[in-house]
Amino acid sequence: MVAANEQRGEIVAILDGESRRLCLTLGSLAELETAFGVDGLSELAARLSEGRLSASDFMTIIAAGLRGGGDSDADEEAVAAMRCENGIAGFARIVVRLLMATFGHETQTQSRAEGHDETGPFGEASAPHPTITIPGKP
Repeated sequence: MVAANEQRGEIVAILDGESRRLCLTLGSLAELETAFGVDGLSELAARLSEGRLSASDFMTIIAAGLRGGGDSDADEEAVAAMRCENGIAGFARIVVRLLMATFGHETQTQSRAEGHDETGPFGEASAPHPTITIPGKP
């Protein structure tokens, strides 16, 4: 079984019936900045937290996470052919978990517990937790 190191922002997801490690490394985040046409991590976090992600966005994020998790062969085409339990809702859950592991609530929760204001890791106002709305799903 594949294990995730949460301290590194890793998650484990079941894709095509196999446990796979995903992580958005610095290189993966740079790829996503380019893919989404944003300038910097603050803009990337804001863009991803809007909740308006397409299936293509899911493929891009999951492929980057798989590469960051050590699967150098993962690309959008490979992800497009993968199956996930619960279909698109399962893929959405993977994306949300990966984004939370990368930008997530642990930093904000720890900051509140220590009496700090709600700023993100780069001094910007904290973006809301990533949410993804799937038509027809509550």
